[in-house]
Amino acid sequence: SGAPPTAVWAAGGAGAVPGAGHPAGTVVGVADPRRGVGDLAQAWREAASAARAALAQPRLGPVAPWASIGPYRLLTALPPAPPHDRAVRALLAPAHTELARTAEVFLDNAGQAGRTAAALGIHRQTLYYRLSRVENLTGLDLDEGEDRLLLHMALKTARM
Repeated sequence: SGAPPTAVWAAGGAGAVPGAGHPAGTVVGVADPRRGVGDLAQAWREAASAARAALAQPRLGPVAPWASIGPYRLLTALPPAPPHDRAVRALLAPAHTELARTAEVFLDNAGQAGRTAAALGIHRQTLYYRLSRVENLTGLDLDEGEDRLLLHMALKTARM
């Protein structure tokens, strides 16, 4: 009796220190509860996906339940993609790290310029300049919902 078994998967990222109580960069993914051995493979996939999501997005961890990783449930279920979608390949180059971060924070803040500028600690005009550069690099129009979705998914997927 008691709670049904749950799969748990742990992963270490940058900064993990073996042997420490809770090493920096270590995350744990927890699957939804299941009954029976027949569901073990699915539970393992969920736990591993939750751990991958927490490594990519630290706010999800260090213990990341599958049910709490939101859109990462969809992103981790996708087959491995080519290195980067051609629309965002240039943006994801090391030379444009700050532009990619700006775009991700902008999209995470639902396109609200004031909140984004505050989160980045920059002036709104600087934000507008950077977003213009993002559009020029990618060929995407940040006023178009599908372009924003593509960019947001590509940036999140690149983290993983």
